[in-house]
Amino acid sequence: MAMKINKLEIENVKRVKAVAIQPSQDGLTIIGGNNNQGKTSVLDALAWALGGNKYRPSRAQRDGSVIPPNLHVVMNNGLIVDRKGKNSTLQVTDPSGNKAGQQLLDSFVEELAINLPKFMESSNKEKADTLLQIIGVGQQLAQLELKENEIYNSRHTIGQIADQKTKFAKEQVFYPDAPKDLISMTDLVNQQQAILAKNGENQRKRDNLATLKREEAMQLNQIQLLETQLHELNMKHDQTLLDIRTAEKSAQDLQDESTEEIKRSIAAIDETNCKVRANLDKDKAEQDATEYQNQYKQLSVELEAIRSQKSDLLNSAQLPLPGLSVENGELTYNGQKWDNMSGSDQLKVSTAIVRKLKPECGFVLLDKLEQMDMGTLNEFGEWLKQEGLQAIATRVSTGEECEIIIEDGYAVKNKTVESPLINPVINPVINPVVNPMAKPSWKEGEF
Repeated sequence: MAMKINKLEIENVKRVKAVAIQPSQDGLTIIGGNNNQGKTSVLDALAWALGGNKYRPSRAQRDGSVIPPNLHVVMNNGLIVDRKGKNSTLQVTDPSGNKAGQQLLDSFVEELAINLPKFMESSNKEKADTLLQIIGVGQQLAQLELKENEIYNSRHTIGQIADQKTKFAKEQVFYPDAPKDLISMTDLVNQQQAILAKNGENQRKRDNLATLKREEAMQLNQIQLLETQLHELNMKHDQTLLDIRTAEKSAQDLQDESTEEIKRSIAAIDETNCKVRANLDKDKAEQDATEYQNQYKQLSVELEAIRSQKSDLLNSAQLPLPGLSVENGELTYNGQKWDNMSGSDQLKVSTAIVRKLKPECGFVLLDKLEQMDMGTLNEFGEWLKQEGLQAIATRVSTGEECEIIIEDGYAVKNKTVESPLINPVINPVINPVVNPMAKPSWKEGEF
């Protein structure tokens, strides 16, 4: 059974003179009043009564009072908590009438329930750590987030490089008319030399033909002049004619090749190779860009897998509130971070986490609800009823939303009890003359 507060009696604690409260078991009980009237003193007294001396106010006894603080709390299971006397000695009586101590109170009182601002004012990371501690997946989630951050940073770097490579590739000049490979100057020179050598051989053959023709002419002259040597000369002549026919056959189909194209190629080789290198650079840039883009896509797949694992881990955990999660080390509710949550949602989240921390603690104490409008208060109150939770809160207000109004340390309005609890003799509203030695008319533990 979740422990809740049935009754509360406070006397001479901080600004409180005498107050008795019977808070609603489910939902929101608002203690109102102007500033410095004792509203927060009621919550401080309750925190002290249940939380122990670490919550004892530095000046616990009300200024001007000769009577020490007196605290009396009755829980919904019949457990009675008293702090009274000069030393505010703790007395705890369980439903069976047995005596107990602070250890029993600590077994069901969650620290954050009596000090909820400690949670609400903590950092986003601390809130997230508290939630992860509750659901028991903190270490696993931390490992996944570490891996997620590593992949994210790698992907971010790869993406930047890919963008740079793509931009660089687009800026490169491309010459569609340039050959694929660089042209070798040596090859062209060798081709030129080969052609020149061939042409030289052709010229040698032409020169040889001309020489033979000259010899033939001289021989004819000799034949004419030297009839006596006709036979010898005829033989030489026949041989010469044979050589001529051979030479003519060799030379008649000869064609010289021009080296002009190679000359132009050699002259333009630097320009051509410049274009080729530019095209090669562009190809390399595009290849690099594609490679980094593929790496980026792969890392994106890995990142999504990690995020899916995180989501599955949190979805499988017993979260204290639907829509509650942890993203990038920060607490979120319905996709909103703490600073973007409504006041009502912040209260829901805080209260739900407190309940999850110690399910047997069915109440929370809240201060300074004047920051919330009536719509937010009503929404939060309905949610508390729905969840079967009890909240005792303070608000700078004297409106109808306040079940209790504190004035000068007294409850001048108290809808939580059926009859007045304060002796009219000491009620400043009825009689402003206060007897500091006077005691309230209610008996300890009764109303």
